[in-house]
Amino acid sequence: MALGERIKQRRKELKLSLRQLAERVDLTASFLSKIELGQSSPSIDSLRKISQELGVPIFYFLVDEAARSPVVRADQRLKLRRPNSSLVFELLTPDLTRRMEAFLFEQEPGGGNYASPPTQYTEELIHVLNGRLEVELLQGTYELGPGDTIYFEGPSLRSLRAIGTETMRLLAVVTPPVL
Repeated sequence: MALGERIKQRRKELKLSLRQLAERVDLTASFLSKIELGQSSPSIDSLRKISQELGVPIFYFLVDEAARSPVVRADQRLKLRRPNSSLVFELLTPDLTRRMEAFLFEQEPGGGNYASPPTQYTEELIHVLNGRLEVELLQGTYELGPGDTIYFEGPSLRSLRAIGTETMRLLAVVTPPVL
């Protein structure tokens, strides 16, 4: 079942109209309808608000129980965007109920800080595939290029930024999952 279909199903289980849910999550009913119909994708922040309002964890909408497979095909990855940002990320793990999650991140230079403080203790690994990344931790600031890797504890993270002139693309692994 697709993301939008799962949102619609859960909304109907709770007997909420599109308009009611839209008002509660600060979206338009029209945009929420497009999400449910698969014509638009929600931002990470919007999906978080929707999941909180519908009383389910965010992964409820991201994991298709019937289609579980250890393989995630490139053309079937879940893609999410941050609002007001050039940040796009693709989920690489098939199941968010495990002990880690992996993402491909892509951001244009000058897109600003996209670090989010974790709501729980995490350990994170970032490997730069393309472009340049500036990572600010409590203990210092590090500039990484293609092939470089950084490993850190989530609470020490202060900022992540694409720098330079090329689109930054990286692989990130987080445990435990934060979605």
